[in-house]
Amino acid sequence: MKNNNLFPSILFCLFSSFLFPFISSTTPSWPPMNSSHAVSTAAPPPPPLQLHILDQHVVMDNGIIKVNLSNPKGMVNGIEYEGIENLLSLDNDEDNRGYWDIVWNLKGSSGTKGIFDRLEATDFKVIVENEEQIELSFSRTYNNNSSTGGNLIPLNIDKRFVMLRNSSGFYTYAIYEHLKEWPAFNLDNTRIAFKPRKDKFHYMAVADKRQRLMPLPDDRKPPRGQALAYPEAVLLVDPIEPDFKGEVDDKYQYGCESKDSRVHGWISTDPPIGFWQIAPTEEFRSGGPLKQFLTSHVGPTTLTVFHSTHYAGEDMVIKFGDNEPWKKVYGPIFIHLNSLPEGEDPLRLWQNAKQQMMAEVQSWPYSFIASEDFPKSDQRGTVSGKILIRERYVSDESVPASGAYVGLALPGELGSWQNESKGYQFWTRADQNGSFSLNNVRSGNYSLYGWVPNFIGNYQYSAFIVVTPGSDIKVGELVFEPPRDGPTLWEIGIPDRTAAEFYIPDPNPKYINKLYVNHSDRFRQYGLWERYAELYPDEDLVYTVGLSDYRKDWFFSQVTRKIGDNKYAGTTWKIKFQLDSPDTNGTYRLRLALATAHGAELQVRLNDAQALPPLFTTGLIGKDNTVARHGIHGLYRLYTVDIPGGELVVGNNTILLTQASSNSPFVGIMYDYIRLERPLTSKM
Repeated sequence: MKNNNLFPSILFCLFSSFLFPFISSTTPSWPPMNSSHAVSTAAPPPPPLQLHILDQHVVMDNGIIKVNLSNPKGMVNGIEYEGIENLLSLDNDEDNRGYWDIVWNLKGSSGTKGIFDRLEATDFKVIVENEEQIELSFSRTYNNNSSTGGNLIPLNIDKRFVMLRNSSGFYTYAIYEHLKEWPAFNLDNTRIAFKPRKDKFHYMAVADKRQRLMPLPDDRKPPRGQALAYPEAVLLVDPIEPDFKGEVDDKYQYGCESKDSRVHGWISTDPPIGFWQIAPTEEFRSGGPLKQFLTSHVGPTTLTVFHSTHYAGEDMVIKFGDNEPWKKVYGPIFIHLNSLPEGEDPLRLWQNAKQQMMAEVQSWPYSFIASEDFPKSDQRGTVSGKILIRERYVSDESVPASGAYVGLALPGELGSWQNESKGYQFWTRADQNGSFSLNNVRSGNYSLYGWVPNFIGNYQYSAFIVVTPGSDIKVGELVFEPPRDGPTLWEIGIPDRTAAEFYIPDPNPKYINKLYVNHSDRFRQYGLWERYAELYPDEDLVYTVGLSDYRKDWFFSQVTRKIGDNKYAGTTWKIKFQLDSPDTNGTYRLRLALATAHGAELQVRLNDAQALPPLFTTGLIGKDNTVARHGIHGLYRLYTVDIPGGELVVGNNTILLTQASSNSPFVGIMYDYIRLERPLTSKM
C-alpha cells in the first residue's frame, strides 16, 4: 500500500494549479543533495570504486550506489542506494528490471510490430577499472553461420555501463553494428527501460507542468481497471487509491518531443528519493527534435527511447538492405539518483534533477567514455552561419530567420530529416539575428536542413556539409524562400507544424486525466475524437472566412463520424469565402500544411461536393496514429493545390475538404495551416 503521510500536501500542490516554476541553471538555494559532480572541499575524499565479479553477477560500487548486473547477460538486476537494498522492482524477474531491448523484423515485413529481443549478452569484459572509473562491456556477437542465427537480430551488440567516483548514478550506452555480409532486416524500436519499485515510487515527473501522483499497476488490471478502445488506455473503476477513481491512464499521455525530453522519472516520498533518466543530447535519436517518444508511465516504468515508430508509423522503420554495413552508438544516458532528509519537500528532488541535467548537457560530449566509436570533443567539428528568410510577393527584403530550427542529418530529400533513422542528427535554434552554431558534430557527410516557425515549408542547403575532426565550417548567409506564388487571399491557423492553435474540446467527463484539466496540453485527454460527432451531430464543420475564428470554430482533428456499431463515415469540411472579381485567367494556389495523418485520404473539391474526380487527392497517407495517442502532430506534410481562376465565381465560393477513409475512429487528419494565394496578376 502507499504511504499517505505526504500525499495531501503533494495533491494540493498538484491539483490546485498543475504548475511548477522552471528554475535557472544557477546554484540552488537549498542544501546540496546527493548528486554527481558535487564535492565539498570540507568533506573527506570519496572512497575509490570497487568492482566485484561473481559467477552470475557483477557489482559496481562507488560508496554512494551499488549497481548489480547479471553476468554475462548485462541486465541491471539491482540498484542499492541510501540504505535501500534495491530500488528496482522486487516483483519482476531479474531480467525484467533494467534492460536494453529491441523490436525487429525480417526483410520485407510490413507494419511496425515484430520480434522482441531483450538483448541478452553472452560475453562480459572489463574495459576500464581504476579508482576513478569503471566501464563494463556485455556483448553478443552475431554468427551468420550458426543454427540459431535466424532467430537473432543480425547485429553485434555491445552494452556498456560506466560508473564514476563520487557520482550519484551511472551511465549506459550501446554500440549496434551490422556487417556488410549479414542478412537484411528491419529495426522498429530500441530503448532502455527501468522499472522502479511500485511500493516506493508513486510520483512521476516528465516536465514542470506534467507531473503528478500516479496509479499503481494493479489499478490497470481487471476488475480494478477497464480496458478502453485499445489496451494502453484503461479506465480506473476501482483503484486502490480512491482519488484515482474515474480517471483514464494511458502511457501515451506522457509522451514528449525529443528536444524537450532531457530528464524525467519518479519520486519516492518515504524515504525522499528520486530516480531519473537524463539524456544530455538528442543526437543519437531518430527523427529530429520534434520526434515524439514515450517517457515514464505507470509501472512504475521509465524509458529512454532511441528509435521508435510512434507518431510516424512505418515511415520510421529502419530498413537495412543486403550488403549494407552500419554502426551506431546509442547514448550514453545517465541514470541519476538523488535524496533528501526526511521532512523535506520531495518535489525539490525534481528541481535538483533538472540541475543535474544541465550539468550533463554542459559536459557533453563526455570525455570519459572508453569506446573508440564515441568521439570526444576534439574529434568533432562545428558548423555555423546565418539564416535569412525572404517570402516572395510579401517583401523583397531578406530578414533574419529568428528562432529558425537548423540541423544536420544524413543527406536526403527536402524535409527527409523527420523520418531519418540510421545516422546522427544535430540541431539548434537560430538567435534573433538568424545566427546559428552546431557544435560537437560527429565526422561525416550531412545535409543542412531547417524550417522557420510561422512559415511553411522546409529549407535545405544546396551543398553537402563534410565534417572532419576539428573542422570549423562557416556556411555564411543562407536564404530560405518559403513556398509562395502570390499574395494571401485568406489563411487559417498558424504554420507551427502542430494543430495546437485550433479548437480542442473538453473531454467527456467519463474519461478524465486530472493532470490535463485546465492545462495547456488539453489535447492529451482520452476520447477527444468522439467529441467531434457530439459537437457536429447533423452537419460537418463549416468555416466562413472573415466571420469564423479558427481558435473556436476549427476542430483540431478531421476525424471520422460513427454511424453505427463499428461503422464510421468520412467527413467533409467546408471553407466558405467571397470573391468580388475572380481572376479567371490566373491560377490560385491552395497550400495545405498537415500536422499529421493516419490512414487518411484528403480530397479537395471546389463548389461541388459531388465532383468526380476531385480537384486534388493525397491518396492514402499516414500511419502516424496521432489521434489515438493524444498527440498534436506527427509527420509534417505540405501540399499545393492549383485552382483554376475560371472555376471560381463572383460572390460565394466553397472549398470542400473531404477525408474519405472511414475504417476506424482513429483515421483522420490534423491541419497545421491552410492558405489560399491569389494569382500574382490579381488586383489586391
